[in-house]
Amino acid sequence: LLYWRARCPYARFPVMHAAPATADPRPSPWETNFAPDGRLRLALATSDYDHVRDLASGLVRPQGILLNTLNFAVEEIFHRLTRYREWEVSELSMGKYSSLISQGDRSLWAIPVFPSRVFRHSSIYVRRDGPVRTPADLKGKRVGVPEWAQTAAVYSRGLITDEYGLRLQDIAWVQAGVNQPGRQEKVKLQLPQGVHCAPRPDASLDVLLRTGEIDAMLSAHAPDSFEAGDPAIVRLFPDYQPLEEAYFRKTGVCPIMHVVALRRAVLERFPWVAKNLFDAFEDAKRRSIARSREITASRFPLPWIADAAARARAIFGEDPLPYGIEANRPTLEAFLRFAHEQGVCHRRLAPEDLFPPEVQTSFRV
Repeated sequence: LLYWRARCPYARFPVMHAAPATADPRPSPWETNFAPDGRLRLALATSDYDHVRDLASGLVRPQGILLNTLNFAVEEIFHRLTRYREWEVSELSMGKYSSLISQGDRSLWAIPVFPSRVFRHSSIYVRRDGPVRTPADLKGKRVGVPEWAQTAAVYSRGLITDEYGLRLQDIAWVQAGVNQPGRQEKVKLQLPQGVHCAPRPDASLDVLLRTGEIDAMLSAHAPDSFEAGDPAIVRLFPDYQPLEEAYFRKTGVCPIMHVVALRRAVLERFPWVAKNLFDAFEDAKRRSIARSREITASRFPLPWIADAAARARAIFGEDPLPYGIEANRPTLEAFLRFAHEQGVCHRRLAPEDLFPPEVQTSFRV
């Protein structure tokens, strides 16, 4: 099976869930492996993104590195990396990574490359006939999350506390898989006093919401009922895009969901890998943005992509999804504050705590 997966990196597999844990206590040691041409061989696990495509295909080649790129659903990537450290380079949940760093985990080191960014007004689901019609209605209600440390849930909770004045203690929290029972936390939590999150390993959030056992859910992945078009399940903010644009203009926060992490042993031996990989991810993203803006031919199977790209450019600037620390400082600082206030991070981190020094500075000519 593992051989077949390696041979078919674009295959999709059922989501697996781990018991609460950080890394396996004895992850396999990293062994240096060089290609015949002298490049360092590294395995990269990432979901399938257009802005990573040219790196995955080899059109963009990081200097001195030969990548073996594997594509999986993000849930599988996060499970296998947090549990077993299976790859040298991997996409990883920002929430889980920052939590591990705050707890003194030294097995991973990230570069400020953010493959996934999504505003989260769109990630709050309720029953059409339920008691929650506005954010204020969440007070005193039962609200589900797939994992307390899920990055999307961190941002959603930060949204309802910062923008709508609720306290975490105002809500009865429930943790369960979105569409499958049995999902559990992957990192150790330190919940604030008066905050409780009850696990429900016997049920899914989708079922709990439909049957009225919870009144709302915060989730990056939509519940199956919503995706199937069940009219009983709706978003709390149906017309979410204007709200998200206003939120960005007010706060400067463009929510970072995922980061690219490396096994620290790689960077301890070859510190140049961090910057070379960063530059390659940046080049692949530039090529993707150029495709999105092309009007001569449609590079994506949707109409008006170039118009959408122009609108994003007007709102976010020349690079709508920048990498690096300084361009993302408002977002990183907001997220790390949310994560600490919510007990995902065990201590307050600064953005610089997340990344090696090699990617924190740049040269000028």
